[in-house]
Amino acid sequence: MMSNLFSIFDPSTNLLNIPINWISTFLGLMFIPYYFWLIPNRHFFFWNFILNKLHNEFKTLLKNKYFNGSTLIFISLFSFILFNNFLGLFPYIFTSTSHLTLTLSISLPLWLSFMLYGWINNYQHMFIHMIPQGTPPILMPFMVLIETISNIIRPGTLAVRLTANMIAGHLLMTLLSSTSTNLPTYLIMMLIMIQILLLILESAVAIIQSYVIAILSTLYSSEVN
Repeated sequence: MMSNLFSIFDPSTNLLNIPINWISTFLGLMFIPYYFWLIPNRHFFFWNFILNKLHNEFKTLLKNKYFNGSTLIFISLFSFILFNNFLGLFPYIFTSTSHLTLTLSISLPLWLSFMLYGWINNYQHMFIHMIPQGTPPILMPFMVLIETISNIIRPGTLAVRLTANMIAGHLLMTLLSSTSTNLPTYLIMMLIMIQILLLILESAVAIIQSYVIAILSTLYSSEVN
């Protein structure tokens, strides 16, 4: 039962055993041609408004470490995850963000680059950051151990947070839809309404999770300077 249930997240295909459904990860590129229109449309104005708001917020979080173009990587990360989360809500489209293969591939290189930059260019600040201000001397070894562990597990927490949230909502919708075969008509109507509400909730989760990943990545980068 559980293997059949989780098979909806199976990335394999039947065409020469090639995982072609990973190509759906790049479907967000279909929205890029909107930016090449001579006259901007409503989609351009709406998306440009969101990007400007994100740019201002990321610039505030980076504080004095901000330089021109430093928010571009976090805005791109937000856009990429948001497109993939939303595309996974459509029927018969593979949800790539529900796999640790993708989420770890995003969070691990990002975290590793921050750590290498911080320890190579500003190692004194990295050592100081391990002990919060006002820590009693007797607790300093424990605080260094705790801060080190919390720092090491950051890419894992970023990846698992996104994957778990995507899997949880999709599994709930799959479980509810699989029980509708033997139900009377009035219960099926109630089930459809519940599914619609769950779809709205999943749309909100898709936005929130992409925002959370981008914000946390920005905060992690601001700590290494």
